[in-house]
Amino acid sequence: MHALYHARSSARKFGGEPEDYLRFHLWFDRSIFHINDKRHRAMFHHSAGIQWLQEQFGEFFTNSAGKTVPLQHIGEQHVIEDVGCIPSLSDWLRQVPKEKWHGGKPGIYRVRHTILPAG
Repeated sequence: MHALYHARSSARKFGGEPEDYLRFHLWFDRSIFHINDKRHRAMFHHSAGIQWLQEQFGEFFTNSAGKTVPLQHIGEQHVIEDVGCIPSLSDWLRQVPKEKWHGGKPGIYRVRHTILPAG
């Protein structure tokens, strides 16, 4: 679901206008710019992601109708609308196949990305 539709859903549920909520839903979905399919949800669509939302924006915010809303509720709404439940981060990571490069051997490093010099 697009962040705008989540924001409209939040406005119906918690009051105020969709614009009040858009930044929170965009925050959850920002990983879509790095992996353009539903796997992007593994980055933030879990219980730890809901906690990170609160660390980023605070535990509560006041919408345009003057109502104080817990960000935990907004995060839970977003994740449930997209995934159908609130998985843990470990639930997502258990689905990632283990690769040799994840742990590596001490003292052996492979360059995965090239960093261009400044200038």
